[in-house]
Amino acid sequence: MAPKSASTDVQGREKEILSSIITGYSTDIQTLEGENKLLKETINTLKKEMMRYQQPPLLVAEIKDIIDGSVLLKLNNGNEFYVGSSHEIEDLLPGDSVLVEQKNLTVIKKIPLSKSFNVEKFVIVEKPTTLWKDVGGLSKQAEEIKEVIELPLKKPELFKKVGIQPPKGILLYGPPGTGKTLLAKAVASATDSCFIEVVGSELVQKFIGEGAKLIKEIFMLAREKAPSIIFIDEIDALASKRIDIGTSGEREVQRTFMQLLAEIDGFKPLGNVKIIGCTNRKDIMDPAVIRPGRLDRLIQIPTPDDEGIKEIFKIHTKNMQIDKKANIEKICVLMQGFSGAEIKAVCTEAGYFAIRNNRYKIFEKDFKDAVIKVNQEEMTGGNDYMHMFG
Repeated sequence: MAPKSASTDVQGREKEILSSIITGYSTDIQTLEGENKLLKETINTLKKEMMRYQQPPLLVAEIKDIIDGSVLLKLNNGNEFYVGSSHEIEDLLPGDSVLVEQKNLTVIKKIPLSKSFNVEKFVIVEKPTTLWKDVGGLSKQAEEIKEVIELPLKKPELFKKVGIQPPKGILLYGPPGTGKTLLAKAVASATDSCFIEVVGSELVQKFIGEGAKLIKEIFMLAREKAPSIIFIDEIDALASKRIDIGTSGEREVQRTFMQLLAEIDGFKPLGNVKIIGCTNRKDIMDPAVIRPGRLDRLIQIPTPDDEGIKEIFKIHTKNMQIDKKANIEKICVLMQGFSGAEIKAVCTEAGYFAIRNNRYKIFEKDFKDAVIKVNQEEMTGGNDYMHMFG
């Protein structure tokens, strides 16, 4: 019986060894199959990348007109071509942006407005956090802005009952730093509107017709996202008085300006789209843009009076630890003639004087020194410009 038992043990070990070898082989085969699959996927990805690199780039063009099913294209360099288009593309209209093939300029694909127009550059996704209570010394101006911009957007039925059309827009004008942009931000924060912020100089483009197209697309975007507010900062860069003689660049500015006039008071109604223009130089504005029917209401934003200075000073010092012995009335008298931005600068500089002395409390002397410093900076930084506005 003993030899038979030994033989059985040997056979059992042989089976175990054979089973482990088979298991090892199957594991190796699965590993190899997995690696082979991964390699094939990598090769396919590389082939697709190579095909992308080999494909010629498509040109971006604008449709100028559609004639008998074919398309009149305009490239960025100003050249125009009469070409065909893919039968899969529908609803092509003059002014649309399209992708065209390089060799024969056949229209391949239409570019949606959201893709051809850099929305993120102009639209503030997160509304400004400035509230009306953060604006000091401009209560009268704030009321006028609320009447023209905020009220029509919040209660349009009120104007229908009265039987009048609310103004399309306003122009805020006055010296620098008096709170024009701050008021626009407060309006945007107070309304559930899309806020589109543009600088006048951004609307002037290099190529002929590009600036006018940009204006058109901004207003298209505003109508799509209505109710909306278009805020044009430094509007005098675009809407200054037109002259008969000028360079080609000045003529292009005039073309862009005329497109702006057509959009504000053209055949297409603005609806729930309001416009806020902002400038330091009302004296050079073209009369065509500030007449009734366009930017109807002209609101002057002056330097703050005595009460306004106190309100602005209080807003900017609400989080500051001011010494109880400090004479606030005396400090405010020293800031007579200061703009809102200069009052804020005084508060900031006073805080710096405290930081330099390694303390948190701000004394009256800190504010006095800050007034002197801001005054000196204004004297060297063009104080004569401030006197132009009286």
